[in-house]
Amino acid sequence: MTIYAQPEQWQLQHKEDKSPLTAADLASHHLIVEKLQALTPDIPVLSEESDDDYDRQQWSRLWLVDPLDGTKEFVARTNDFTVNIALVVDHQAVLGILHAPYYGLTYMAAKGCGAWLIDQHGQKQRLTTAKQLTPPRLLVSRFHANGKKNQALLQHTQQRFGDYQVLEVGSALKMCRIAEGLADFYPRFGTTMEWDTAAGQIILEEAGGALVDRQGRPFLYNKRDSLANKDFIVVGDKAYVDDWLACMQVESAR
Repeated sequence: MTIYAQPEQWQLQHKEDKSPLTAADLASHHLIVEKLQALTPDIPVLSEESDDDYDRQQWSRLWLVDPLDGTKEFVARTNDFTVNIALVVDHQAVLGILHAPYYGLTYMAAKGCGAWLIDQHGQKQRLTTAKQLTPPRLLVSRFHANGKKNQALLQHTQQRFGDYQVLEVGSALKMCRIAEGLADFYPRFGTTMEWDTAAGQIILEEAGGALVDRQGRPFLYNKRDSLANKDFIVVGDKAYVDDWLACMQVESAR
């Protein structure tokens, strides 16, 4: 937040994939890796700002870290950026923390222990997803809202559900909003990385929701050569997973 308040300290640059990188990404990366290695020296840490380790598929446990999720949001000063930390055991996310520094909110969950929110006053409350409302509330990224795939999906949503409401939210906060019961559905087209979704997935699952691929399968982690995810959906009310997948599949067949 110190760096966020002083744009002259951002040291903005762009990585090979043209995504932005700031001094805040790197400062967060170094601090989190240092603290996790001290806390659990026997568990490797894989961060977005780390080099990939080609032995990682042999690891039964690892920390997956996105030290600043939503760097575009950071640079645009929308305040919608997060820190994502997940513990993966046997390819499943079993513990997750999503912290939103600007808002002072911390979302967390562990397998079998529920999902929780600690607000800026230190108050703790249990998270529960909502039964889907009519009209459903859809979340999109302000940087992808007008893409052709999203526009097509909205057409299919209208055909299937009638009216709907669209809300623009940045970074992994979209998953948090659904875990809180403040939204119903988030479609994601295109590439994300495993550290983008792991913490959010366990928080959603413990709150009663789901993050699944186009075949309805929950993501597994550290199982492939690539750390890239394919398309996915986030649903608060699991009774509607098939309906939302049908919207996605109709779009893909166009």
